[in-house]
Amino acid sequence: MGSKKTDITSAPPILRRDPYEVLSVSRDSTDQEIKTAYRKLALKYHPDKNASNPEASELFKEVAYSYSILSDPEKRRQYDSAGFEALDVESMDMEIDLSNLGTVNTVFAALFSKLGVPIKTTISANVLEEALNGTVTVRPLPVGTSVSGKVEKQCAHFFGVTINEQQAEAGIVVRVTSTTQSKFKLLYFEQDANGGYGLALQEDSENSGKEDSEKSGKVTSAGMYFLHFQVYRMDSTVNALAIAKDPDAAFFKRLEGLQPCEVSELKAGTHIFAVYGDNFFKTATYTIEALCAKTYEDTTEKLKDIEAQILRKRNELRQFETEYRKALARFQEVTNRYSQEKQSVDELLKQRDSIHASFTVTKMVSYLSNGSTSKVIGDDSKAESPVEDGGSDGKDKSSKKKWFNLNLKGSEKK
Repeated sequence: MGSKKTDITSAPPILRRDPYEVLSVSRDSTDQEIKTAYRKLALKYHPDKNASNPEASELFKEVAYSYSILSDPEKRRQYDSAGFEALDVESMDMEIDLSNLGTVNTVFAALFSKLGVPIKTTISANVLEEALNGTVTVRPLPVGTSVSGKVEKQCAHFFGVTINEQQAEAGIVVRVTSTTQSKFKLLYFEQDANGGYGLALQEDSENSGKEDSEKSGKVTSAGMYFLHFQVYRMDSTVNALAIAKDPDAAFFKRLEGLQPCEVSELKAGTHIFAVYGDNFFKTATYTIEALCAKTYEDTTEKLKDIEAQILRKRNELRQFETEYRKALARFQEVTNRYSQEKQSVDELLKQRDSIHASFTVTKMVSYLSNGSTSKVIGDDSKAESPVEDGGSDGKDKSSKKKWFNLNLKGSEKK
């Protein structure tokens, strides 16, 4: 619900027009009015219907680009306050029409999806056009029953859920599950004045984490809850993109994909739902069921309570993220100082050791230029010490003197 439509080949137009002007809506238009205007224009200019008209393809991209801004509350707020300059254009997520992709591109999209890259897909223009023309086959889905089936990729099975006044007042839940982990979309259509059906809501299937008891495998599911209070949906693509931009803050972004559902109640009458096959290659296996909330009053209250808790927790996390980032910045600061102080201490101790080593009575004489080896010599004052110090030089001098004296005495006697 509230999905953003951007063709995979689209890019911001070089000369960008006011998104409100492109979609022909006023600045105070509601989300539903913007969505309705977008869907009519997207269907009008869709490449499937205008294969030989390149101008229509460019208009389709412009419409998709404008809607990607106005359908996102944060981007719309930024644009209203400061225009295109305030938008981070490159951060937009994209949707692709699988029916308009070649085989090679479909293979790549499937591989990326398997690797966990968020790939959002749009609904085939053929399906939307058939619904608008009222030419689709609608099968009944009585409240309190379920129907299982297989739907081809990029095709849809339509169901009519008829509810009375009491059931409408109690609330209605429509859920689809797949024990084969098929990808699909749950769609809700509103009847147009011309008798056709216009797309109003959509939910993409998600891995619910609940295991199928028979096959012990994971289950994909999607649901719509019309319970007379605000119910929220989780857009996992928003989470994935936010996490990709800032992996360190992944935890804080887990609840940012929580978005309010546009419709919270249904009136008595027949309502049209559809299961759209969203697998890349194979058919989607599913089970759809319609339930009256009257028999699930305790569960309804639990859902209301848990959603309120999640909203409070989201607000708490936003505040805590600010505190966390401040603490993280402080931690980085003290960590850097720790490294600097450690280096400084190591250098001071190294200099101290060097100074200690300078207190010595011997010196190493380096190799002389003629290649003779170094030798250890005594201190200069010691080398010139007097005879009484008992040095070897003193002894030699004493011997020489005695020998000289003896020679002199001998010569005198003669």
